[in-house]
Amino acid sequence: METETVPLAPALARAVRRLTDAGVASPRFDAEELAAFVLGVPRSRLLLVDGLERTQLTRFDDLVADRASRIPLQHLTGLAGFRHLELAVGPGVFVPRPETELLAGWAIERARAVAAPVVVDLCSGSGAITLAVANECPDATVYGVERETMALAWARRNADARAAAGDRPVTLVQGDATAPDVLAELDGGVDVVVTNPPYVPDRSTVSPEVADHDPPAALWGGPDGLDVVRGLLVRAAALLRPGGWLGIEHADVQGESLPALVRRHPAFEDVTDHRDLADRPRFTTARRRKVAAGETDQPRIES
Repeated sequence: METETVPLAPALARAVRRLTDAGVASPRFDAEELAAFVLGVPRSRLLLVDGLERTQLTRFDDLVADRASRIPLQHLTGLAGFRHLELAVGPGVFVPRPETELLAGWAIERARAVAAPVVVDLCSGSGAITLAVANECPDATVYGVERETMALAWARRNADARAAAGDRPVTLVQGDATAPDVLAELDGGVDVVVTNPPYVPDRSTVSPEVADHDPPAALWGGPDGLDVVRGLLVRAAALLRPGGWLGIEHADVQGESLPALVRRHPAFEDVTDHRDLADRPRFTTARRRKVAAGETDQPRIES
């Protein structure tokens, strides 16, 4: 006896309407991703699918209901795409965003310009940037630093999966990325430091997916969003070799304040801000300068 199927198109249309009514930002994309997840096919192959079996339709409807309640799409599928990788994500870890791929790409370009580069990803989270660098720059030695236990567990899971797939293993360290003893053995020898730190200003309005499901430690950065960054600048200055590069993601409202903060630190020069594909300020880069005899390398105290 043939298994009864339900046409996919009307099921998708209902899901899109439900997600639209719930305020989901990308209702059609999310509905198609959930359908593809249930069917076990890439989203690009949905046009070749005739329909859903009854059990699949029930599962699809349940997932759409969860998404309408603003559970992140990536928590429902358990995966987040990042550059050429699929990363396992879920409760307790920040879901990597597409805009962070630009910062990762910049770090990869800088690393490729150096023979056998050493790269450090501070505030590694799921390991997205750490593992993207290892995947696309196979001669790099890559370290990731993450303080939160649950996030580090996700990063280690992803690192194990990438190592099994043939990528060069990375070193993941649990610790406060601003602490002077974290990776102190690398001080003065790192080619690229990259970070996607907590930078959301306190009391900012964020979506339910972020407010209710991203870990607070990965989001909030103090009144101006730059509290963690201030400590990271000191740590990055110690880690980097003269001429090494620093890249820091920031909020679109920090396109002037974060570069200005980096410029005030005497260890950095060639400070540049970069925009994302939506033409919003997204990340700042700088080069570690050499310290001449008699000069100080300590940041000036802000009034």
